[in-house]
Amino acid sequence: MAALKKRLLITQLLIILFTIIFLCNGNGISIKTINERQNPIKAAVLLYRFDDAYISLVRQSFEEIQKNNEGKIEFTFYDGKNDQQIQNQTIDTLLENKSADLLLLNMVNEKDGYEVIDRIKGYNVPVVLFNREPLDIGAVQSYNKAYFVGTNAAEAGVLQGRILIDEWNKNKTAIDINGDNILQYIMLMGESDNKEAIERTQYSVSTINDAQIQTQQLELAVCDWNREVARDRFEQLFLYYGNKIEAIISNNDEMAIGAIEALQKYGYNTGDSSKTISVVGIDALPAAQELIKQGKMTGSVLQDAPAMAEACYVIGTNLLSGKPPLEGTQYKFDETGVAVRIPYKEYMD
Repeated sequence: MAALKKRLLITQLLIILFTIIFLCNGNGISIKTINERQNPIKAAVLLYRFDDAYISLVRQSFEEIQKNNEGKIEFTFYDGKNDQQIQNQTIDTLLENKSADLLLLNMVNEKDGYEVIDRIKGYNVPVVLFNREPLDIGAVQSYNKAYFVGTNAAEAGVLQGRILIDEWNKNKTAIDINGDNILQYIMLMGESDNKEAIERTQYSVSTINDAQIQTQQLELAVCDWNREVARDRFEQLFLYYGNKIEAIISNNDEMAIGAIEALQKYGYNTGDSSKTISVVGIDALPAAQELIKQGKMTGSVLQDAPAMAEACYVIGTNLLSGKPPLEGTQYKFDETGVAVRIPYKEYMD
């Protein structure tokens, strides 16, 4: 009788154990999640191009996260070479070979959001898009394992405008070379059809106008976020407009630095305040910070690369652990319900 009771007890315990396992799997909770992963998370970081200065800072931030979380995550980086087809092929290979637990995606072409998300959705792999926002955020909303980490591009433009307003109010005589009470400027734009570039361009100027400062755009030059392209293009513009140029507004620091290099060729922006044209950028790259300290650049807007990488990391690992995506962060989703916005900050000497 005692032996029978013992067998019945063991049977009941086994039934309870198998029921727990069945219920956990039925709710999408894997045994790996319960018992913690034995192997590092394999995270594929797909960058739109390796040679972008700001994206290089984000990559370094991911590498620092891996260093500080040894054994927990391994980042592998893939160069999209500014070609969406190359990036799509990389995504397909990673998914088909089951080479990544998590995708961190810096898209090449923001227009292709739905197509790229549909590729990933079929394999049920979590993805965190960052920095380059799909033109339609609905693409991210269409997949319950997709989120976006970026910024508010309009905010960057507003802060650029404020830097120039401050400079105008402090040094109007020096800036307003022809004394016409109008700020004549050159706009250096990253891409003509890029949402971030469009909003940075629009809001930098509208902010200045809102402060009752008249502006006149002498030229808008699209320079692909690239220092060399901006240097060559701006040199042509400088030779044409000369001292009519009172300010340069650039969608990023790399293009701003390119313009400064062109100016320095002709003796401007070398540290002499009497021969300095106001230049503002975005990103606050180390090279830009140094130029600002030297008085060769007016200011920039800090885009926080470590914070962007950290938010991607936390959201991605939370998704893999079955936790709420923002657990352990101070961030909140914006009105879309899927996007986190890292705030910008003014950077001036």
